[in-house]
Amino acid sequence: MKFAGTELGEYPLFLAPMEDVTDPSFRYICKEFGADVLFTEFISSDGLIRDAKKSLAKLEIFPYEMPIGIQIYGHLKEPLIEAARMAEAANPAFIDINFGCPVNKIANRGAGSGMMRYPEKLIDITASVVKAVNLPVTVKTRLGWDENSKIIVELSEQLQDVGIAAITIHGRTRAQLYKGEADWTLIGEVKKNPRIKIPVIGNGDITSPHGAKEAFDKYGVDGVMIGRATYGRPWIFREVKHYLTTGELLPEPTVNERADIARRHLLKSVEVKGERVGVLEMRRHLSSYFKALPDFKEYRMKLVTENDYREVINIINRVEEVYGSC
Repeated sequence: MKFAGTELGEYPLFLAPMEDVTDPSFRYICKEFGADVLFTEFISSDGLIRDAKKSLAKLEIFPYEMPIGIQIYGHLKEPLIEAARMAEAANPAFIDINFGCPVNKIANRGAGSGMMRYPEKLIDITASVVKAVNLPVTVKTRLGWDENSKIIVELSEQLQDVGIAAITIHGRTRAQLYKGEADWTLIGEVKKNPRIKIPVIGNGDITSPHGAKEAFDKYGVDGVMIGRATYGRPWIFREVKHYLTTGELLPEPTVNERADIARRHLLKSVEVKGERVGVLEMRRHLSSYFKALPDFKEYRMKLVTENDYREVINIINRVEEVYGSC
């Protein structure tokens, strides 16, 4: 599969954009483990054009991350066009428009998956963004607003017609949020639609190598996007790739291996964001690397309260000493 000018091979894996998760340090680790395509956290078009510090910081990308897309969202055409041009200036491989976020504060004002209620507006905005930039434009969306408005098959055709380069489909409606099981049947219908010529990337509930294989084999998607399953487990990309190419399952990483990943992730976070912010924003990740270890509460509390990254490394070292045989 060729995506944004890069040949990705037979089974490309995409890291889903996740707010407060897929920052540069986490993307760095996921890339090491085999993520083929990365996305920034999603960025508010309003925040970009107001020069909001947090939004502008999310534009920072690095050459080793390629191909990486900058994902933007909003509910108004002109701010999205301007945001797309600002994103283009950061030199990503492509620009992605988020029409999939189901969070109330986003969707209820017509952005993210809220745009699914207004398909004509969604198409008009997308067409305008495609015309405004020279980079490939992709879209991430859902099946529809609710059970009674699953419009994704016809919407995909319309999006292709206005010039998007690829589409990622999450197998839930906005009304489902992240509840229930993702429905891949409509994703498969989009891919099998003879009118669809652009790559179709499937997303939703891919938590194992078996699930990824089924997505490729049963539904025929061109790529698989993995989101929440990467949290505390970025090595899932390595596991999936190994299984898809050999049919064999890799053993779970040892505590020693997880400790090494945690240290490298922390040091990258400090390098990119500085000591204070780098440590604070790692707290959401650190204890997740050591899920299911017995009697871990004491170490977990230390990992999420210590402010000095050197001491955090000492705590990780101690975890490795105590649990290294697990």
